[in-house]
Amino acid sequence: MGPDTYQPHLLPFSNTNESQLVTGFVSSAALIRTTNNPECQASGVRQRFEKRFCVLHVSIMALAIGSMLYHATLQRAQQQSDETPMMWEILLYMYILYSPDWHYPRTMPIFLFLYGVIFGIVHSVVRFGIGFKVHYVILCLLCIPRMYKYYIYTDSVCAKRLGKLYVITLLLGGLCWLCDHVFCKEISRWPFNPQGHALWHLFMGFNSYFANTFLMFCRSQQLAWSPKIVRLMGVLPYVKIQKPKCSKRK
Repeated sequence: MGPDTYQPHLLPFSNTNESQLVTGFVSSAALIRTTNNPECQASGVRQRFEKRFCVLHVSIMALAIGSMLYHATLQRAQQQSDETPMMWEILLYMYILYSPDWHYPRTMPIFLFLYGVIFGIVHSVVRFGIGFKVHYVILCLLCIPRMYKYYIYTDSVCAKRLGKLYVITLLLGGLCWLCDHVFCKEISRWPFNPQGHALWHLFMGFNSYFANTFLMFCRSQQLAWSPKIVRLMGVLPYVKIQKPKCSKRK
């Protein structure tokens, strides 16, 4: 299907690029999120982490599936299955980051839940476009101060390394997305296309895994669960905890 034959229910060609049309690379990169997070999820369930992390892992896998649906079709309906889970994911990150110091523990999850539901309904009707991107970036910026606070208050070298990997993968992924978005036409003429958009998904898959593992470690420290970073098969890091016999939730 050429750029002039897109139907109204499809995204305008100007809003996509040729790299996004190579769905095999993009879908395979998005699959990283679904292959990374089950190990994190299984570790959390096996060691009885708080349910907030289980919900977070499931939401990231839902985001990965929605992203694959969108890039396989480039239809507006499937775009909602990509963008709406992004909002739910960032709201869950806000809850995990800010809930330990929240004075009204029941108010925050109820507010964020209603916020996510209302946004999903409105976004499916209005389709904010650039407004969605601005809104999402603002919420991400609100998370940065807390992430930095957790980083400086963590004395574990391995946990700090996870924090650094989180920042590195975020910057590399952002650079790949920006170059692919700005120089798409020029890159498409190269003999070899580096598939910057697919690399963006690849880096963000590892980025979400490093973020989740780092937050699980920090939360375990708050609960005095004696966490430590170990590696699955000597490669994939995850959090191993040792709960005291009588642990009280903070």
